[in-house]
Amino acid sequence: MMLATPAAGVVLILAWIYPSHALYFHIGETEKKCFIEEIPDETMVIGKYRTQLWDKLTDSFLAATPGLGMHVEIKDPDTKIILSRQYGSDGRFTFTSHTPGEHQICLHSNSTKMALFAGGKLRVHLDIQVGEHTNNYPEIAAKDKLTELQLRARQLLDQVEQIQKEQNYQRYREERFRMTSESTNQRVLWWSIAQTLILIVTGIWQMKHLKSFFEAKKLV
Repeated sequence: MMLATPAAGVVLILAWIYPSHALYFHIGETEKKCFIEEIPDETMVIGKYRTQLWDKLTDSFLAATPGLGMHVEIKDPDTKIILSRQYGSDGRFTFTSHTPGEHQICLHSNSTKMALFAGGKLRVHLDIQVGEHTNNYPEIAAKDKLTELQLRARQLLDQVEQIQKEQNYQRYREERFRMTSESTNQRVLWWSIAQTLILIVTGIWQMKHLKSFFEAKKLV
């Protein structure tokens, strides 16, 4: 999936992000960065980001002012918006996927604060965690008073559940690929039949035309 707007910069990341996935990128005053992530259904996703402004005096990136905000918009595989919200210079967003497939995560700075870095660059550090990696196990252990063995069992159960979701999603992708392949093969077959019929009809027409020509010239 690609965005074709003139003022939008698009980053496509087609990779599994079940482990913690961290990166940073730069955006200008009118840029919008979008990421495509493949996520199984009923999977929690947590994204954390922080921003830095380019400082010409120190020739480095410094922590952004709190007045600078980021807008986060997330769309599901059916292009339905499941999250659209304005955050601060540092923020955390959470959503749960209900449809398996490619989810689009877009970020852009708020237009009302552009004067804060007019003509400059904004660096955004983004960390995305998916599935079991969204769980804070030390906090869970303290809250539920779990022993180390119980906590490890809880982690293993969560890992098994995530693996099952991944397997279901892989089966879903295989089914879609099979349907696409069958549809393509069927179209190729019908196109081959159509070409054959066209050749036969053309050949018959040419034979009749030549016969009429020779008869008119009294060659036969």
